[in-house]
Amino acid sequence: MGSTRPRAPRPRTAPGGPAGTRPRGPAGTHPRTAPPRMLPPHTVFAERLLAVLSGERPVHWMLGHTVGEAYEQLVRIAPETPLRSQGPRPVLRRCSVQVDADRAAVEAFATIATGPRVRAMAFRLERGADQRWRCAAVELDGLARHA
Repeated sequence: MGSTRPRAPRPRTAPGGPAGTRPRGPAGTHPRTAPPRMLPPHTVFAERLLAVLSGERPVHWMLGHTVGEAYEQLVRIAPETPLRSQGPRPVLRRCSVQVDADRAAVEAFATIATGPRVRAMAFRLERGADQRWRCAAVELDGLARHA
């Protein structure tokens, strides 16, 4: 029969990865990962408003997150689902903010891509006595607050 060649030793690898990719640290532990990045309140609210105005979430989802006229504004605007897109889900492209001098309120402006179209959304956030931010006003593409 033929001669048998000695096999070269196989490199030791970490499960699921090539040699040398095993995380360093005590055996059985996972490497440290960075904590999730906290988004600024205006970005969080822009995403929440986008979800409601695209029909992804119901208006009442914003009940504890609104004050004053903001909830009624959403009730008037949302049934038309103005940010619903025939293509992929609408995406928040940019969200800018102007902060009040006393830091108790911010005026935010967001641009939202709905397929090939770019839409504008403005909203006001006010900080309550409990230090939580709540939406106090919403406008979309010039759909006035009192529409």
